[in-house]
Amino acid sequence: MTFDYQQLKIRRPTIVGAGAYVPEVRMSTARIAALVPGWTPERIIDRTGIHERRYLWDIDDATGKAIEPAPGEAPATGVDMSEIALRKALRMAGLRSASLDAIFVVTCTSDRPSFSQDAMLLHRRLDCRADCYALVFDSGCGGTMYVFDMVAKMIASGAIRTAAIVGSNFTSSMVDRDLYTQSVPLDGSDKSIGAFLSVYVFGDGAGAIVLQGEDDEERGVVASMAGNEHLDLVLRPGGGSLLPAHAARTRPVDLAYVVNGALVQQSYLRCMQQSLEHVLARGGSAADAVSRYYLHQPNQRLLERFADAIGLRRDQLAANVSRYGNTSSAGMLILLAEDLERGTVALGSGDLIAFAAIGAGAHLGAQLVRL
Repeated sequence: MTFDYQQLKIRRPTIVGAGAYVPEVRMSTARIAALVPGWTPERIIDRTGIHERRYLWDIDDATGKAIEPAPGEAPATGVDMSEIALRKALRMAGLRSASLDAIFVVTCTSDRPSFSQDAMLLHRRLDCRADCYALVFDSGCGGTMYVFDMVAKMIASGAIRTAAIVGSNFTSSMVDRDLYTQSVPLDGSDKSIGAFLSVYVFGDGAGAIVLQGEDDEERGVVASMAGNEHLDLVLRPGGGSLLPAHAARTRPVDLAYVVNGALVQQSYLRCMQQSLEHVLARGGSAADAVSRYYLHQPNQRLLERFADAIGLRRDQLAANVSRYGNTSSAGMLILLAEDLERGTVALGSGDLIAFAAIGAGAHLGAQLVRL
């Protein structure tokens, strides 16, 4: 289904608020390299440009395992982070939770993996209406913009008016030296991939945006797209019915998130460029007319390489991956929330911004939006 958002006279999907939460624990590259051996700190920085990442849970230096916070200590879960981010987004929008018709949580690191329980708990904490949708979308880095496209179409069609999209990444609780120093074989190949790269690149955090149907022809979604690429960018075969965690045939490493770094590099440049070109063409805009780009950040080096390849100026490119790590589905929303807080862009200003992301299995999406 395709919408010409520029011709919509009512219920034009519009960003009305954004919020973010980033944990306080600063995990330096030197420390994570000592905790989970694989690459030297110098090589990690040279290859990824990541100097530190933020963790919700700290790690025990002796055992290399995550330290669970004391009972009652908050924030301590992915839902805690999501709640903070969403409440900030609602506050910026000047809306109460009763206004929400839907909450969509995009994450592959749910606190509880089944029955959309993270979204349901968020729904309960905010005391949302009973008929407000609450769903978890099991997706990674590309999932937020993929769901954004779906939500924009729901709003444009009149099915709903106001929706929240929350991206969350909570990987620190899974850090385990014994697990992430293992390797996994690539299907159909005699090669294997070390799991340690995932620990080096990922960080924790949550971001949220509130979209609302508006009749302001000067603001809102100008163009949007979503698509699928059948690429195993991140391997994690365990935990489902075929390889349940308790089964004798399931290896511990089957439950680890293992990044196929070579495939990420190959696909990122191509898919991101195609996605952005699509929405810029549909929106009738040139790349240099966009004030800010909020792109998925696999790592600082690959992000900069892509920006240079398509000719983006550094002032157009929002980035925090060198300080926060790759926050997966939360990344683009955290970037927008921080820019809005700093005044780099402003709601109601008419600033033209762009999103694009691809990740995991793989979902991809892109948007051109006038604030």
